[in-house]
Amino acid sequence: MQDAGHNADVAKVYLGLGSNIAPEENLALAIRELRWRYGTLDMSKVYRSAPVGFSGDDFLNMVVGLETSDAAAEIHAQIELIHDLAGRDRGSGRYTSRPLDIDLLLYDDKIINHPRFHVPRIDVLKYAFVLRPLAELAPALKHPETGRTLDDHWLAFDSLGQPLEAVDLSL
Repeated sequence: MQDAGHNADVAKVYLGLGSNIAPEENLALAIRELRWRYGTLDMSKVYRSAPVGFSGDDFLNMVVGLETSDAAAEIHAQIELIHDLAGRDRGSGRYTSRPLDIDLLLYDDKIINHPRFHVPRIDVLKYAFVLRPLAELAPALKHPETGRTLDDHWLAFDSLGQPLEAVDLSL
């Protein structure tokens, strides 16, 4: 296991992005900020899904892949700065509408336990709106904890209760 400290090597990182408050604008803001910080991004399709755990407007979700020499803790800090730019209110609870939610899903093949986050994020195997776009970007990538490919996980996923609709959104 790697700590979340400095890492001089270039890592392949996957981030989950979601929004259900002005989602087109906030996803565009996130993509713009991530490009400014990290350069070229691999981007999945954008998917519409119902909120999980509460009633509210549908979310637009996607996954981006990037390469960086930043440690996981630094990426997490950058994510929080982007949340601030989108006006995210952290006091409103986990299951609520939000302008922007960016999660660090995978950091190379590392398993990282940090006081503020865990990688791989549990959401990868729990939610269709995370797993489907992630498997789309990196089907042959092996999940660091299970050793199975993301495509295998998606093929075995019971997505009936979590329908997704691809959305045509230019970012």
